[in-house]
Amino acid sequence: MLYASAASRPWKGWYSLAAWRRRRAAQLEAHPLCQRCERIGQVVPATVADHVEPHRGDHDKFWHGLLQSLCKPCHDRDKQREENGGRAIAAVGADGWPI
Repeated sequence: MLYASAASRPWKGWYSLAAWRRRRAAQLEAHPLCQRCERIGQVVPATVADHVEPHRGDHDKFWHGLLQSLCKPCHDRDKQREENGGRAIAAVGADGWPI
């Protein structure tokens, strides 16, 4: 798998700025639970302030775009699958199959 160099994605550094850390903290304080898990009746603490619309390096979308609070599994699994052209699994039953 090929990875883009850090030089080709300078926006990655925006996540380490104090302004982003404040914005992330404010999002998680205002919405402390994973919004995707809540939709299926689960109560899971959120740890990721996710850009609802992927910013793809757009300065305005990064700093002013709508955020949602997600748990790490929802962000890393479902949201990334959607952004890469797939579908997120809405819920999984006790048997492990999608509902």
